[in-house]
Amino acid sequence: MYNEEQVRNEMFLALGYYVTESSGHNSEYNAWFRKRPDLIEKYCTNGTGWNPGHYAYILNEYRKRESTWKSEMDKWFEEPIKLERGLEYAAYIFNAIFGDGEMFKFNGNVRNFGLIDNLPYGCCVEVPVLASRRGLESIAVGKMPPQLALLSGTSAQIEELAVEGSLAGDKEMIYQAVCYDPLTAAVCSLREIRDMVNEMFEQNKDWLPQFKGGKL
Repeated sequence: MYNEEQVRNEMFLALGYYVTESSGHNSEYNAWFRKRPDLIEKYCTNGTGWNPGHYAYILNEYRKRESTWKSEMDKWFEEPIKLERGLEYAAYIFNAIFGDGEMFKFNGNVRNFGLIDNLPYGCCVEVPVLASRRGLESIAVGKMPPQLALLSGTSAQIEELAVEGSLAGDKEMIYQAVCYDPLTAAVCSLREIRDMVNEMFEQNKDWLPQFKGGKL
């Protein structure tokens, strides 16, 4: 069990709670597992499910289907459509709001307006949500354990800064947000991060018209 989800299990042993995200993504989101080749070999290469340790793993999986996805879709459409309810939440939510009135509780992503006390106000959080004829009602859960609030709160503040920078078209704010990304900060210097952000802006300038001017 440990070897299948090494990153998640290491975080459980350190923080006392088991994270829901996969080992692969957790190793990207945090500073502890990918900052040196030996750590990548130890935690991100052997027997860790969706965490094979090499760059753009899932992107490369998608690229394998570039020439086959249309034929795969045609094949799917030829098969009989199954109308019985599946495991996705949407049918249950719609039924609770518009259907027979049977309430449905699920974990949903909503903005943090008094739901988790020690995370930034207004950031996106996942909390219990009750669906009923009255609509969607988010349920307050109070404080997170401090070691988890620190982990999640850091990411939330970085994301808020990146969003503000994008809305304002401010390259410097984007750079500052990337400076605090845990894995980036663990691997790169401030100057290296600036060079990387400049390169990213140059590569994506056609899709980021709100950002004007030259290099940072």
